[in-house]
Amino acid sequence: MKTTYNMVASLAESTVVAEYVREAAAAYEYQSEAALEQEFISQLESQGYEYLSIHDESALIANLRHQLELLNDYTFSDNEWDGFFKESIANANEDIVTKTRTIQEDHVKILHRDDGTSKNITLIDKKNIHNNRLQVLNQYQETDGNHDTRYDVTILVNGLPLVHVELKRRGVAIREAFNQIKRYQRDSFWAASGLYEYVQIFIISNGTHTKYYSNTTRLSHIKEMDKGSKSKSQKTSHSFEFTSEWADGKNKVIPDLIDFTKTFLAKHTLLNILTKYSVFTAEHLLLVMRPYQIAATEKILSRIEVSTNYKKAGTIEGGGYIWHTTGSGKTLTSFKTAQLATKLPYIDKVLFVVDRKDLDYQTMREYDRFEKGAANSNKSTRVLQKQLEDPAANIIITTIQKLDVFISKNKKHEVYKKHVVIIFDECHRSQFGNMHQQITKHFKKYHLFGFTGTPIFAVNSRSGDNPLLKTTEQVFGEKLHTYTIVNAINDGNVLPFRIDYINTIKEKEDTQDKKVSAIDKEKALGAPERIRKIVAYTLEHFDQKTKRNSFYSIKGQRVAGFNSIFAASSIPVAMQYYQEFKRQLEANGRKLTIATIFSYQANEEDPDDLIADEDFDTDRLDQTSRDFLESAIADYNAAFNVNFDTSADKFQNYYKDLSQRVKDREVDILIVVDMFLTGFDATTLNTLWVDKNLRHHGLIQAFSRTNRILNSVKTYGNIVCFRNLEKETNDAIALFGDKDAGGIVLLKKYEAYYNGYDEDGKHHDGYTELIEKLEQNFPVGEAIIGEQNQKDFIALYGSILRFKNILTAFDQFAGQEILSSRDFQDYQSVYIDLYQEFTKKSSDKENINADVVFEIELIKQVEINLDYILMLVAKYHDSNCQDKSILTTITKAVDSSLQLRSKKELIETFLAGINASSRVEEDWRDFVKKQKETDLAKLIAEEKLKPEETKNFIDLSLRDGMLRTTGTDIDKILPPVSRFGSSNRTEKKEGIIEKLKRFFEKYLGVA
Repeated sequence: MKTTYNMVASLAESTVVAEYVREAAAAYEYQSEAALEQEFISQLESQGYEYLSIHDESALIANLRHQLELLNDYTFSDNEWDGFFKESIANANEDIVTKTRTIQEDHVKILHRDDGTSKNITLIDKKNIHNNRLQVLNQYQETDGNHDTRYDVTILVNGLPLVHVELKRRGVAIREAFNQIKRYQRDSFWAASGLYEYVQIFIISNGTHTKYYSNTTRLSHIKEMDKGSKSKSQKTSHSFEFTSEWADGKNKVIPDLIDFTKTFLAKHTLLNILTKYSVFTAEHLLLVMRPYQIAATEKILSRIEVSTNYKKAGTIEGGGYIWHTTGSGKTLTSFKTAQLATKLPYIDKVLFVVDRKDLDYQTMREYDRFEKGAANSNKSTRVLQKQLEDPAANIIITTIQKLDVFISKNKKHEVYKKHVVIIFDECHRSQFGNMHQQITKHFKKYHLFGFTGTPIFAVNSRSGDNPLLKTTEQVFGEKLHTYTIVNAINDGNVLPFRIDYINTIKEKEDTQDKKVSAIDKEKALGAPERIRKIVAYTLEHFDQKTKRNSFYSIKGQRVAGFNSIFAASSIPVAMQYYQEFKRQLEANGRKLTIATIFSYQANEEDPDDLIADEDFDTDRLDQTSRDFLESAIADYNAAFNVNFDTSADKFQNYYKDLSQRVKDREVDILIVVDMFLTGFDATTLNTLWVDKNLRHHGLIQAFSRTNRILNSVKTYGNIVCFRNLEKETNDAIALFGDKDAGGIVLLKKYEAYYNGYDEDGKHHDGYTELIEKLEQNFPVGEAIIGEQNQKDFIALYGSILRFKNILTAFDQFAGQEILSSRDFQDYQSVYIDLYQEFTKKSSDKENINADVVFEIELIKQVEINLDYILMLVAKYHDSNCQDKSILTTITKAVDSSLQLRSKKELIETFLAGINASSRVEEDWRDFVKKQKETDLAKLIAEEKLKPEETKNFIDLSLRDGMLRTTGTDIDKILPPVSRFGSSNRTEKKEGIIEKLKRFFEKYLGVA
């Protein structure tokens, strides 16, 4: 569509370039890392960065002082600078979180001057970003950390290191640069004055491929957080999955380092990202917005500004819509848009309107995460009215229903004359028609914007609607920015889907009358025998689909696999499923937590593509449905020791409690009709079981519950369809992606992964070919000689692990693994041996194995646990200690487990003492307890540690699952300095830490 306005005057420079066109680059035969670094720095200099030859801390601090003097137009006395630096910049009690808050929220500090007065000192100018000075240095040396380190390239803003760049030569895996930053964070960023803890953004590149990420984990539940740690060296970013690529306004990725430098590191772009497009959440996480989020925000702000100048506020030309796919972070984009819109001097209020009560609550929580108290929510129309009348309430979150009631009751109100921005989240059915007409009739100066992951086009509009308000464009105006599911999957921001179609009905061949056929079909779909079979299939394949043999951490707890939603076609069918699941679980003696939730809907089987708008209305449910829901909630109350029912308030609280427990993976299967199929995000969900007709918008929304990124174990969203939705799926993907989207949005077929496939003129090996290469090049039991052979084995076995992780979700894979379990264990033992050997080399000498990437998260997910080993020990005991083959099985199992290797000595010593009279479980507990006491007493005596303090330190570490090796905790257990003199104290301390680590790993999870 042609843009509504001619460009008269340009606004401030866009942060995201509209379309980036690469200049033809000269080809290099070979470029070393040093040459890449030099080219990068030269490019920065050409963009106005000042190069500094600074390699140590004293010069870094001197430059910082000078830069702050220039920015603040003030000269510090030596005494003032010393006090200000120690108190406000390099305070020994401040960690990464505090320093991030300083840059993001508390960037003006108070200087106590020599004459007794005080003055504000700005660390970064957020109002006039070009007042900030950018400098670049390289090969900075840090000698006060655990190891001497030398950093690649650092960008200073007013003298503070706010951006750090780690480079690898072309051809080396970019992941190694990510791992190196993790090592720096562990070993040295905190060292000396800790200035490198101010770094807000990390950039990693091998010249060809460049990514960026913030200094804190993108979401707190990705991996175990360092809770309660007083350590200066808190974790920054845990997961490589959450690194981002930069792109232009058309979502074209800009991977080359020099192109990335020209765009992302353009002065105005970098400074905008640091000062405007980063959000420091209430959970102490720094979220750096992605290019499509920034582009959309700026498009809206530009539309507000230009349409106001053109006096188009209050018309469709004053607004527009943003098409950003489900799961791409629309709430963050809308929050930042609302926040920045309220800063425009002529805007009085921003209303963020959601279409359901549950989203009202969810959005408020999200907004509160981004900035506590930034937005106002309302439980009633009366509260909404007060907020609309309160000049201090700038951002208001409300529901369509409340806004509708407010307008109905207040035909005349002062707010209608105010200049307002109204943003609709998921701008579809509810906003079409009456509500839209109400707003446009009453408000005089409005800008109407809609966010949607699935727009309404002519092809998927409802037949009976107002012909002038059928499509998203008719309601909101021009499309301002697009980011489709294809873009999101290509960028790695959401996962693709893998779909199974399980046929559960045979069609009658001679049925002529379509209406009779449809009635018969519905009857057949609800038949008890069919439901019994579907439940049996679901339970039989539950562990496989949700990867219950895979382990990862969530909120500090080690959990197995993921959880799922079961979508039923109607409330009666959902009730049948709930009862059948309960019956079969009980009959099989199996423990899975199931729950259900539904509420009244006027029309459950909607002929259109939209999932029904639901509220929390249980009063209008028929008595049978309500009684059933009461009974299901009673089961839930018993399972979790809570107290909910179907009364209005308690039912809403049941919804909130249930949604949190699904997110925390405490519910295994949630049976729903429509609730939870739109707008609900849980990264632990990986499977949707579907016995319901879905199409277009509703299909993409429901499928998208499963494709949020969590870790490298979760590689796709699993969809199991008990109805043939293949055509509907292909149509929806073509509509909301593009005609070729199927190949990106859907995983390939089983045969492609198992036997290999050809694509773009190139053959991609399948699982069978990889196993053949493994057996041919690295036979079981033969040593792998030579570093290159070892690297080849690591790469090949890593590929096999990735393929196996995908194939295990296919029913056909069972029994087709080719290698026996024991062979896999043997190969895995070699893989872990090499991992430990290469890791040791890397810590001794940086960069030695820059091109080696280990799939350790995939190794950990198939961990053999201690219970399995004790079961084998019991089996050995039951054979009167005669079956020596079990001992071999135990040894191989322990060797193939990263977790159990550290406990090998413990297990072998216990095994040696087993005899016919042993009681395995009790004896193991007693043995571990005594052995732990003996080992700890020996360690304390050898290293002259303080006994009580050491025992407490170890007990707390084992309880928390984390050994804190920095900060004051460790110092409290060490002997006095005089025992070994200050000169070799650091060396001695490192030796003690190593021994403590070995002790900790040996007893973690067993003591």
